[in-house]
Amino acid sequence: MALVIPDHLDPARWRGIPRLADLLAALGGEAGETRFVGGFVRDGLRGVVGKDIDLATRLSPETVMARVAAAGLKAVPTGLAHGTVTVPLPEGPVEVTTLRRDVSTDGRHAVVDFTDDWREDAARRDFTINALFAATDGGITDYFDGLADLAAGRIRFIGDPLLRIAEDHLRILRFFRFHARFAAGPPDEAAITACRARANDLMALSRERIADEMLKLLALDDPTPTVALMLANGILTPVLPEMTEAARLAALVAREQALGVAPDPLRRLAALLPAEPATADAVAARLKLSNAARKRLRLAAEDASGPVLATAYMLGTDAARDRALLYAGDAGAALAALDGWERPILPVSGGALIAAGVPKGPLVATALQKIERRWIAEGFPDRDRVAAITAEEVAQASRSSR
Repeated sequence: MALVIPDHLDPARWRGIPRLADLLAALGGEAGETRFVGGFVRDGLRGVVGKDIDLATRLSPETVMARVAAAGLKAVPTGLAHGTVTVPLPEGPVEVTTLRRDVSTDGRHAVVDFTDDWREDAARRDFTINALFAATDGGITDYFDGLADLAAGRIRFIGDPLLRIAEDHLRILRFFRFHARFAAGPPDEAAITACRARANDLMALSRERIADEMLKLLALDDPTPTVALMLANGILTPVLPEMTEAARLAALVAREQALGVAPDPLRRLAALLPAEPATADAVAARLKLSNAARKRLRLAAEDASGPVLATAYMLGTDAARDRALLYAGDAGAALAALDGWERPILPVSGGALIAAGVPKGPLVATALQKIERRWIAEGFPDRDRVAAITAEEVAQASRSSR
């Protein structure tokens, strides 16, 4: 069913944002020199509050810098070569980018020239729904039927999909992420054909960019159908051939939704991989994930049985939740046990063992480890039970030292 998309953006969506009116006035918003563009327009038309604000302007980057400063605002030259100036506002940064046209592209980087032609700038963007401009009065400029596509839940490249992908290979992954987020039906045939034909282009991208797009996709409410579509068309084979477990991802998403668990992209990434720590570690290294993320992915790949609180104690609550959702027979009970749980402290120390008669040296560490293992296995009993366990292990250590 098609959405009802208005033909204008309600100015109330931006008028309450502190200092944004000052910025627009400085950049000639009312005169049409500067307009909203991208996600702020797209999401606003769908009734969703946009987090990021992007402005497109006919003004040169140098003029933008000067006018912003004259208005008493800060201008940060975050990408002058590409015409981008960032203006920090109280509720977040606003990116202001001069209208551009591509001079040359290599699939990863573009050399641009500035223009004052709105259509020329729109033509270099990726999808029709991302090329909508909104004036300060809410009027929409739509060169490529983006409003109709937004209403229909249809993701289309602007112009020839093969050329758009050749300009920026990341657009393959962006297509699927936007399809997962907005699509209301099957994918655009020309787009899916082009993505399939150019899948090998992903090999030219940095693995960090691939990781960023994949984690954004996996963070959506239910990316399962889109991920299955990607796997069926061999999109990920050139860069992530280990990702094959669409059924495991579907099961995880269903379990998350049934239990009211928020989407976690790293856990979902683990679900897409075989339950093999070495494979998870290799993928994490290739994607250049942080050490913490790499460790978590590796631990999530181990289908280790045992009480959930024991896992939480030894490996942390993140690992315990991941394993519960991925492998536990009763994930709900496991998550309930973790709710509000705090890691306890073993109520005995090496010094106490020495005072009880265990000779200093390796026997102390060995006895302490045995006590801890028994304490964990018994579900972290109270001090009286720990004292009894300790007495038994002290006696055993004393016998071993004779």
